[in-house]
Amino acid sequence: MIEDKLLIWRFKCGSSVALCRIYEKYKDNLLRLASALLNDRTAAEDVVHDCFVSFAQSAEKLKVSGNLKGYLATCVANRVRNWNRARQRQETAGLNEAESAVSNSKRPEQWIIGSEELKRLNDALSRLPFEQREVIVLHLQAGMKFKAIAESQDVSINTVQSRYRYGLGKLRSILAKEAKL
Repeated sequence: MIEDKLLIWRFKCGSSVALCRIYEKYKDNLLRLASALLNDRTAAEDVVHDCFVSFAQSAEKLKVSGNLKGYLATCVANRVRNWNRARQRQETAGLNEAESAVSNSKRPEQWIIGSEELKRLNDALSRLPFEQREVIVLHLQAGMKFKAIAESQDVSINTVQSRYRYGLGKLRSILAKEAKL
């Protein structure tokens, strides 16, 4: 987008107004992305804020090839992967009880929206392996192309497409089983 290219240029020239506009333009979308990947609203907020702090600190060396939304979505996905790795290390150190108490709590948007379908979909998504969930959310919610997802995950496009296809199949199966109940 032309607006994004202009915002990036202004941001690289030191404009705090441009940084604020980028944040306001993409924060909600990135928060939904992180929430869908983590199934934890508080952690998602931390991830998105960490991404924007890093983004703000990288003005002079910033190189966005492609669109800004995809760049920021990739940053969020990478931070989520790092967050998951850190959480797994904590769990192996015996902290899994505290972590499960946090991750099993309902997100505020679930209370506000109150949508049964959204709850079912989020629950079904959380049951998928992370790699499949990440591809589905990045493609459907963040609007990223399979090629961009493959590059961000450092895997082949065929692997990304397989993860997407298998993930959708599992989602259909999970939701169909729940519909029969």
